[in-house]
Amino acid sequence: MNYTLHQLKIFLKIFENQSITKASEELHLTQPAVSIQLRNFQDQFSIPLTEVVGRKLYVTDFGKEIALAAEKILKEVDEINYKTLAYKGELVGKLKFSIVSTGKYVMPYMLSNFMSQNKGVDLIIDVTNKAQVIESLELNKVDFAMVSVLPKKLNIERVELMQNKLYLIAGKRGLNNAGLTKKKLFEQSPLIYREVGSATRVAMEQFIIKNKFDVRKKIELTSNEAVKQAVIAGLGFSIMPIIGLKNELMNNDAQIIPVKGLPIITKWNIIWLKSKKLSPTAKAFLEYLRSEEEQVIKDNFNWIDAY
Repeated sequence: MNYTLHQLKIFLKIFENQSITKASEELHLTQPAVSIQLRNFQDQFSIPLTEVVGRKLYVTDFGKEIALAAEKILKEVDEINYKTLAYKGELVGKLKFSIVSTGKYVMPYMLSNFMSQNKGVDLIIDVTNKAQVIESLELNKVDFAMVSVLPKKLNIERVELMQNKLYLIAGKRGLNNAGLTKKKLFEQSPLIYREVGSATRVAMEQFIIKNKFDVRKKIELTSNEAVKQAVIAGLGFSIMPIIGLKNELMNNDAQIIPVKGLPIITKWNIIWLKSKKLSPTAKAFLEYLRSEEEQVIKDNFNWIDAY
């Protein structure tokens, strides 16, 4: 057999996603490229690895065995690479993060220099809502999580980062309604929500309840980016973090509507389970973060102070 490590990676990703389309997205390859590699891999076995029922792809029982073997092989290859780098005195290993969706505007800057200084470190970041982030942390699937609202039921350690400010935001097309009173603005204009499980949604709902607004028109979207685009397009208003609106505010595609009681201010935090035994790589990242976070914030996020 002459299968390659590349083919093993592709087949394992197909197994994990049960989909060529999703596998191609995660691997940043075209669907035809993934399909060709799957076919070439299959040609080396006399027993089917996958089958298509209706329009859905399924991995056969034999395919599952091959996928598990592929996972072990790839882990061994990683170990060889790590040991080679470690022998040369370089920091090696994996860092796994789960971060809330608006954290994607912050976390890359906190990691950039660390990753460039440590070529032997592999990075995995899952971007999702707060509920899923906390679940990943609780189940020990990740080393660190990034949240703006601390979980109450977990025993955690944390590094406090920068402020997270939430304002009422409108696009150009929604500004005609901005002259309404605060009560009428919330009760007569469409309000765009994040999905259930989002910390932004919780903060927004708490503000509405506190002010006893009767919101009649609601739109729900499942990512901060989707909410931003909907606001810019004039679908409605939303209370959202300013962190993801730098270009839109500078270009006047979006504007802050002054409202008493806003902004809502929380803090970004890097958190981890107190009981977790951190790897040398994870400890090195924390040491870097504690020493460099102020400079990273100064270099990249000073623009927020203007609002």
